[in-house]
Amino acid sequence: MTNSILNNPTEIFTPEQLLEHWQGHRGLTRRVIEAFPEDKLLTYSIGGMRTFADMAMEITGMTAPGIRGIAFGDWSIDDPAIGFNAPTPASKEELLTRWDKVTELLCSIWPQIPPHRFQEHDVAFGQYAGPVYGTLLYMIDNEIHHRGQGYVYLRSLGIEPPAFWDR
Repeated sequence: MTNSILNNPTEIFTPEQLLEHWQGHRGLTRRVIEAFPEDKLLTYSIGGMRTFADMAMEITGMTAPGIRGIAFGDWSIDDPAIGFNAPTPASKEELLTRWDKVTELLCSIWPQIPPHRFQEHDVAFGQYAGPVYGTLLYMIDNEIHHRGQGYVYLRSLGIEPPAFWDR
């Protein structure tokens, strides 16, 4: 890629469209959480993988500080209830409450991201150097990856997961 391309990027979609896309994924992942029986959400695993509750907490733990880092370059974790080291909730209701809190945070911070910020380089979470847009795409990809694991869990429990295209 040449510097002229980086200095004058062509807009493929707007930041608002990207947020809408991400929120579609977040809504679908929320429905996957809802599809789990409570006891299985918190305890069920296959082949030594984590529970889906633990995976969902990884997603929230990445999204909360991640959106702050993307917007402001501050990758710190403000809230121990939703950051990387937050404990896994004791109930589905508590997990969904945390999920919704992170969604609200995402919606409130997103409009504050200056458009040029997506093209800047940063060290995400204090250890991953690269363009901010790359970190954002990784966060979305990570959610999709873990949601896929949730689909496998649900199917192994005899539960039909939400349609993956229904975002």
